[in-house]
Amino acid sequence: MTRAAAGKIILRQRGHIAPPRHNLPSGGFAAAKPKNGGILMAHYAVRESPPLRGEIPISTSKNAVLPIMCGALLTGEDVRIERVPELTDVKTLCALLASCGCSVKKEGDALVLNAGALQNPQDEEDVRKMRASVLVLGPLLSRLGEARIPLPGGCAIGQRPIDQHLKGMSALGAKVKFDHGGVPLSGRLRGAVIYLDMPSVGATENLLMAATLASGTTRIENAAKEPEIVDLAAFLNAMGARICGAGTSTIVIEGVRALHAVSWQPISDRIEAGTMACACAITGGELLLSGARAEHLRSLLFKLSEAGIHIKDTPGGLMVFGRAKQPFEIRTMVYPGFPTDLQAPMMAVACKTPGTSVFLETIFENRFMHAAELSRLGAHIRVENRVAVVEGTPYLTGAPVRATDLRAGAALILAGLCAEGETLVDDSGGHIERGYCGIEEKLRAVGGRIERVAL
Repeated sequence: MTRAAAGKIILRQRGHIAPPRHNLPSGGFAAAKPKNGGILMAHYAVRESPPLRGEIPISTSKNAVLPIMCGALLTGEDVRIERVPELTDVKTLCALLASCGCSVKKEGDALVLNAGALQNPQDEEDVRKMRASVLVLGPLLSRLGEARIPLPGGCAIGQRPIDQHLKGMSALGAKVKFDHGGVPLSGRLRGAVIYLDMPSVGATENLLMAATLASGTTRIENAAKEPEIVDLAAFLNAMGARICGAGTSTIVIEGVRALHAVSWQPISDRIEAGTMACACAITGGELLLSGARAEHLRSLLFKLSEAGIHIKDTPGGLMVFGRAKQPFEIRTMVYPGFPTDLQAPMMAVACKTPGTSVFLETIFENRFMHAAELSRLGAHIRVENRVAVVEGTPYLTGAPVRATDLRAGAALILAGLCAEGETLVDDSGGHIERGYCGIEEKLRAVGGRIERVAL
């Protein structure tokens, strides 16, 4: 489709388009058929869009909600979590917690959890679906004195071993074994000094929770510093834990006998906010990202500013406006460095930015799989090992592409917003809905031409 033809699309209402033509079986937007254990699969049909304008409410952070849900297992009293996003990862974890004997009640957009009848998971399949499921290990071991989970799953973006989790549990006094793909642990936990070989987010969260009910004092050195860890520690402290130093490289936990009920509102999703900021940069729009917190996104905001994007921190969130005009260099690092989860969305921005942008991925070895899919749209990308070089081009052209992981899927949607014609993003793996709550609805509300095509 030419630019002139695209301009003739008749809008039914702001941000909505007539059903696009695509190479789907007859039925097009017919009712979806659940696959893979009830998780709904979909394509996303995206067309070249005008500059995005308006307000996007940023959802509660998935990466904050999941460990907090696991933290609810540390008490037998009610834990209420507010504004929980409707994500498949949340649903999967709810099923896992229920398998652990935890009562799970949904009240509007809140979850009420009660682990008064805690047990080891009875359905190991739920553990294998999601990486974050390993976070039940610390709470189970801390409360029951034993725990067994199979090795967890998640996105295929590279090696993500749990050895740091297990070394830390061993330091706390747990006996660790391996049997038929599972990890049984047992023992009464005692405070210890734990040094992490790398600042693993998951290991820091798991050990933080395990040490909360351990006897004595635990010191975690080389701890991860992510905002989600700070939020988890604040949540646990509100339940009666004694944790200090979260957000620094050294966290100290004074063990307590028991935790109590709490109501908690987790932080907003910095990765969703960053993705939407990239959507603005790629279309040249003006967006208010309500609820977004600049202090959680400093590395991204610096790079966007470097590219020519204007950013204003307001009491209601972040104002982002303008189009990327200058190339940039990105090196992914642990927080507060540039997040690996925003590497793919920024690569979509680079595809349309004049000049040569360079990406160095230091976290996951397989996180350039989206590069080949972006190339299907006409992007000029060269990848060698952990380095990707992107030559910006004025034009991208819509084509069928496949979401290889969660953030790759988001990047392909962003690229589709500035590609001539139609981009059909195949998300038959169910990746996008693991981490983005109603991404198509949010983009349509600000002028994005996107439809969710159920399969």
